[in-house]
Amino acid sequence: MASSAPNQRIDGQSHAELRRELVNSLKLTVRDERVLEAMACVPRHLFVPQGLQTQSYADRPLPIGFGQTISQPQMVAILLQAAELDGSERVLDVGGGSGYQAALLGQLAKEVYSIELLPELADGARAALALINATNVTVLQGDGSRGYSEKAPYDVVVVAAAAERVPAALVEQLAEGGRLLIPVGKHTRGQTLTRIRKRGGVTSSEELELCSFVPLITASQDGR
Repeated sequence: MASSAPNQRIDGQSHAELRRELVNSLKLTVRDERVLEAMACVPRHLFVPQGLQTQSYADRPLPIGFGQTISQPQMVAILLQAAELDGSERVLDVGGGSGYQAALLGQLAKEVYSIELLPELADGARAALALINATNVTVLQGDGSRGYSEKAPYDVVVVAAAAERVPAALVEQLAEGGRLLIPVGKHTRGQTLTRIRKRGGVTSSEELELCSFVPLITASQDGR
């Protein structure tokens, strides 16, 4: 697990207070105490551009450049709650972006591999994660839709971008008893957060709730 709460040098009192207020508001919809504790610990302001740090603890998505966003805290918390983490898991984080979700996963799981297609965002995520000493999180630059077979199988796979269809590689790399959380849908207003379970080599899926994520970009679409 990553280190506990960041020290005062990187986490001013105003940020800490705003984070506590955010977490209190999340308690209306999120019941998993471990998720709430992780949200209270990880300094979201370190994962957004400097010009937006004053908005870090508003419950809304924020732009992080290159047409990407850091997701709304409530949606991140709902997704992590649905992952049913107990701290023993190996997790694949697809669409790592700024590294914020990976940082939370580092508090909730044993081992995290976060894949981001855009090298600029991957570099920024590594830098932010280093600030909080998230030593159990590895950031990789690559096409997350292909997963990361070198460390498969994964107990949990979480995807922070929407796909029209669930990538087959992510299902294949899911361990027995594992969970895959992914927004599914073509249009921003027509996505559904979906949980896929693998039992006895057979998968089943359930729709959890409507959501709105940026599209999952593959290497072929990006030209990289």
